[in-house]
Amino acid sequence: MAMQTVKLSSGQNMPVVGLGTWQAQPEETEAIIKIALDSGYRHFDTAFNYNNEESIGKSIKKWLSEGGKREDLFITTKLPNFGNRPSDVEKFLNLSLQRLGLNYVDLYLIHMPFSFIQDKNSFTPAINEDGSFMLDLESQPVAVWKEMEKQVKAGRAKSIGLSNFNISQIQNILNNSEIKPSNVQVELHAFMQQKPLRDFCKLNNISVTAYSPIGSPGTKAHFQAKYNYSVETFPDLLGHPVLNQIASARNKTPAQVLLRHAVQGGVIVIPKSTNPERIKSNIQIFDFKLTDEEMDKLNALDQDKNMRIFDFLFFKGVENHPNYPFKDELH
Repeated sequence: MAMQTVKLSSGQNMPVVGLGTWQAQPEETEAIIKIALDSGYRHFDTAFNYNNEESIGKSIKKWLSEGGKREDLFITTKLPNFGNRPSDVEKFLNLSLQRLGLNYVDLYLIHMPFSFIQDKNSFTPAINEDGSFMLDLESQPVAVWKEMEKQVKAGRAKSIGLSNFNISQIQNILNNSEIKPSNVQVELHAFMQQKPLRDFCKLNNISVTAYSPIGSPGTKAHFQAKYNYSVETFPDLLGHPVLNQIASARNKTPAQVLLRHAVQGGVIVIPKSTNPERIKSNIQIFDFKLTDEEMDKLNALDQDKNMRIFDFLFFKGVENHPNYPFKDELH
C-alpha cells in the first residue's frame, strides 16, 4: 500500500514512517539504507551527532545514480547540542549537507533546547575534570531559531523544527518566530504517549514525530556502555500482554501494532533497526487498521512522564542548564 504522508505547515509532505538511524554504526549504515530504500522507505532521520551522515549520503547517491529522484526522499538532520548558538547554525548545516552529499535537507531540527561548549579538538561536547559536561549558559533558543529561519530562506532546509523541547519552550519559539516550527520530534511510545504535547502541537499546526516508538530496546546497553549510566525505569513494551494479544489476533508483530497505534493517532514514527527483516516489517503497517476498542486498550497503557527513557541525565550535570526541558520531573 502507498505510504501515507502528513502535510506540514511549510507545504511539504512528510512520510508517516521513516527509518531512525541513531546508534547505527557508519560501517553498517550504507547497507541498511539500501535495504530500507528497497523496502519502500523514503523518509530517513539522522543527526550531526550520530556520525553516520556520510554513510547515508553514499547510499542516497547510489540510489539517485540508479534513477531515484531527490524529491521523493525526505531527509531530516539536526543541529548538534554543542552548536546551539547563532554563529554555528549555518556552519553545521553546511557540514551536514556536505556529509550527506545533498543541496538541501527536507527538515532541520534543533536537536536539544540546552547546549554545551564544543571541545576544541573534536565534534563533541567539552567535559569538565569531574566528568560533567561543560554547559553553554549563553545559549538563546530564539536567537538560534532566527538563524534556522535564514536556512529556509537560503534553500538549505525546506522545513525547520525542534526536538526534545517542552511545551513552554515550543511556545517561546512560536511567540518569536516568522517561520513556525513544522515538526517537533520527541520520545513517544505507548507507555509515554505525550498527550498534552500532542494536543498543543495540533492546536498550533505542528506535526509530531515519535522517536523510540517501540520503546528503544537497545538503549539500556548503549547508555551503560557509552556513559556508564543506568536507566531506572526501562519499559518492556514489546513484552506487554495487551500488545501481544492484539498482535497475535492480527497476525502482526508487536512492533507493527505499536507503530500502527501511533500512526493511527496522528503521529509520525521513525523506528530504528539494523535488522533487515525488522526494517521490512516496520513499514508494513498500512494493510490493517486497529479497531476503536484496540486503540482504547493501547491508549490505556499510557503512564506519561513516569516512563520517560530519555531524560538526558546521562549528560552529567545537564539538569543545571537553564534550558533543561524536564526540570519539573526531577526528584
